[in-house]
Amino acid sequence: MGERWRVAVDRGVCIGSGLCAGTAPERFRLDAARQSHPVEPETEAAESVLAAAEGCPVEAIAITGAGSGEVVFPPEE
Repeated sequence: MGERWRVAVDRGVCIGSGLCAGTAPERFRLDAARQSHPVEPETEAAESVLAAAEGCPVEAIAITGAGSGEVVFPPEE
């Protein structure tokens, strides 16, 4: 089995741009309030998920290693 990630969207920060759902429609959905949420909170590591997080205009998406808790995105400064 490959690497797994935990994906979270800070709904207090999310502006509902839909870029994540457009970039990774199999991994993100917008609800009736146009707030993003991951389809599953834990997923296989995938370039599309990382691209969605990187493309979020307000950096509302956080990705960590499911087993390690290591930060994948946003990068620690």
